Amino acid sequence: MGFSFAVSLFALVSCLTLGPMTAVAWPSDRPNPAAAPRTSNDAAVAHWSKTYRIPASWVRAVWAYESHIRLGKFTRLNGPRRELWLGIGNPGQTDPASVAVFDGVGRDGDGDGQCDLRNPYDRTCAVLDYLARGGRTSSPEIRRGLWEWYRDGAVVERITAFSSLFATHSPEELKQHAFPLPLRSDYTYRDTWGEARGWGGRRIHVGTDLFAPYGTPVHSTAWGYVENKGWNSYGGWRVGIRDISNTYHYFAHLSGFAKGLHVGEIVKPGQVVGYVGSSGYGRKGTSGKFPPHLHYGLYVDAGSEEWPINPYPHLTQWEREERKQAGRPPGIRR
Repeated sequence: MGFSFAVSLFALVSCLTLGPMTAVAWPSDRPNPAAAPRTSNDAAVAHWSKTYRIPASWVRAVWAYESHIRLGKFTRLNGPRRELWLGIGNPGQTDPASVAVFDGVGRDGDGDGQCDLRNPYDRTCAVLDYLARGGRTSSPEIRRGLWEWYRDGAVVERITAFSSLFATHSPEELKQHAFPLPLRSDYTYRDTWGEARGWGGRRIHVGTDLFAPYGTPVHSTAWGYVENKGWNSYGGWRVGIRDISNTYHYFAHLSGFAKGLHVGEIVKPGQVVGYVGSSGYGRKGTSGKFPPHLHYGLYVDAGSEEWPINPYPHLTQWEREERKQAGRPPGIRR
């Protein structure tokens, strides 16, 4: 009890004497003004934006990134290491007062009395607190602060693109999806997840193949931005789109790209991004080793890596919803 009392007293005195620019958390026996309500994402974003005086689009972008990381047992998160999160020399105490004593960067973002590195509320709150303490409220300053925090240019670009989307579209609008091929086109597909593949060594199929005539337009399946465009030996000509749920949509074996499409471009559901082909399985320009089709994949962020998930259930849902809106009969699935 003596240690806990001393920690709380130290943190309280620090808050009163060191000023708002010092990295000090609130003691555990007092309300935390930065703790966000868990009633809804909108409420949390509004609260943090007001508390830290950071534009809501940036707050929502940081939350979108942090809240959509799939954590596993061995996940390595981007950002400060655990010892910096809790503070150098901290024996493992995660309450805000102890973290403050050891000058840790962790924060209690939801008012549960813990600075938990695996809690997206706490991680989001810590990022925003770092930005606010440095007076970083303009877009260039926020980008610079994000780089200092994550030390990863890809993460900074991702959050920046999310902010651009949230600044011009509502969260509900950004949840819309589309089937990747025109409903009127002649296509077939089935669940090929986990099937054996041999080119490039024994491996399993981590996607869904949609067979369609050469040159059939390929549509973006979500609101997002073009993260990758170009050639790789397996997928041939491919496009990668990152959506606001931090999910990567992978379109491979294309015959070409939509005119003017470029990395960083904001795209919407149904927008043409390329055309069905049979490229891949070899050096740049290789084509014709298999029938024309679209390989479609989905990958979720797992911190320092990405995990593939089966896209087939999503495809059937998006196809069903789009046909219902268009008044068209069900498509063909082999």
